[in-house]
Amino acid sequence: MSAPALFSGRSFRALEIVEEDLPALQRFFDENPEYFLTVGGERAGPDTALEEFSDRPPAGWPWDGKWLIRFVDDAGAIVAVADVISNLLAKGVWHVGLFIVATRLHGSGAARELYRSLEDWARQGGATWMRLNVVVGNARAERFWEGAGYSEVRRRGGVEIGRRVNVVRVMLKPLADESLPAYLSRVPRDRPESP
Repeated sequence: MSAPALFSGRSFRALEIVEEDLPALQRFFDENPEYFLTVGGERAGPDTALEEFSDRPPAGWPWDGKWLIRFVDDAGAIVAVADVISNLLAKGVWHVGLFIVATRLHGSGAARELYRSLEDWARQGGATWMRLNVVVGNARAERFWEGAGYSEVRRRGGVEIGRRVNVVRVMLKPLADESLPAYLSRVPRDRPESP
């Protein structure tokens, strides 16, 4: 019996990844290397699925829940993966740590549909802000997130991913009628002047 979907759309179901799904997740990463090559300068390693599954926010950061999500088509094949953390750093702030769509679907509009459903699910779960980091120079991702309504709040340098040291844009999208100053008062680490 398959697990119930967290949410679903016209052409997919979103399911929480469990340990038994790790071989399929690793295959997805291996078959769709663009994200890893772009941000880390190398393909996914043999343990990347396990690392993503086990990854948690840094010690001392408040957070409530973490979901590693696989979006599957009618045949059960993974078409996208997302990592989401609820109430990260402050109540109502949900963080997208990873969002990878199968290469064969790039340019099809699938990413927008998948992300909209993810955002709706987060809103229903109590999100008032969506937050993420995007690597400067990952032009496809930068355009996608800007098109989804995200705005840059600050940049952070020295972020090691794979073989690269990157600058990342911390980006934010309000899901409720709240101001950026209100957000920054709750999440001071995202203030442009914070170390």
